[in-house]
Amino acid sequence: MRTTTAGSGRVWFITGAGRGLGRAFTQAALGNGDRVVAATRTVAPLDDLAAENGDRLLVLPLDVTDRAAVFAAVDRATERFGRLDVVVNNAGIMSMGMIEEFTEAEARAQMETNFFGALWVSQAVLPCLRAQGSGHIVQISSIGALGGFATTGLYSASKFALEGMSEALAMEAARFGVKLTIVEPGGYWTDLYTSMTATTPIPDYAPLRAELEKQWAEGSVDSDPRLAAEAVLKLVGSDEPPLRLLLGGMAYDLAFAVSRQRMETWARWEEVSRAAEHAVPAPPAR
Repeated sequence: MRTTTAGSGRVWFITGAGRGLGRAFTQAALGNGDRVVAATRTVAPLDDLAAENGDRLLVLPLDVTDRAAVFAAVDRATERFGRLDVVVNNAGIMSMGMIEEFTEAEARAQMETNFFGALWVSQAVLPCLRAQGSGHIVQISSIGALGGFATTGLYSASKFALEGMSEALAMEAARFGVKLTIVEPGGYWTDLYTSMTATTPIPDYAPLRAELEKQWAEGSVDSDPRLAAEAVLKLVGSDEPPLRLLLGGMAYDLAFAVSRQRMETWARWEEVSRAAEHAVPAPPAR
């Protein structure tokens, strides 16, 4: 696998660029000699990078849940730099709570940013990428897409939706020379956890919450976001990037554990599964 890591002159479009992983991706791309369109709800946190990087950094205010605003931002990006090479759908939010506790507004908000936001950006950049016959879309998913877990069910649902859409998009875009990778990070020291919202607790779930808090306190592994940025630089520099990339040993081990568990369950129920399928002639038309 050949990778490039310096002075490539690529143009990046990064959402959620003002904080956490998004800021780390922005800094890594600029440090690599590339140009960046940094899209974020709040632009002030990027003032320092804008002052340091001049014309190589375009900072745009953007709420990815606003489809029209997303298309307008992509138009501004292509007008400024003429092309897009790497698109990182990083913007995301997290809401914690038991499934029963979510209000309609809370559930929809989770999907609007994590799924629909990435969908709108993907749709907006594709005409440019198709026309130039190249590009790489990087969908920042999560370890939460490996399985549903108590209290992160709606977050996982948004990432499951993102991955299902992205698998199809990867197949559709490939014929135009456009690559797509789903990145599944483990834990990183970002403000995703400190800025996340929570449902109003139902008292009956208190014992389960206490068990989960103990597990997280004992097993949490969080890393410097710069490590994720270094991995993404290697990813987009690859001639043959994978459809999926796990970031971190915890995510790697969990992916294999979940896959083995599913395969074992499918094998135990193979007889029932196969018995549910038997070709028959088409029923007569009514």
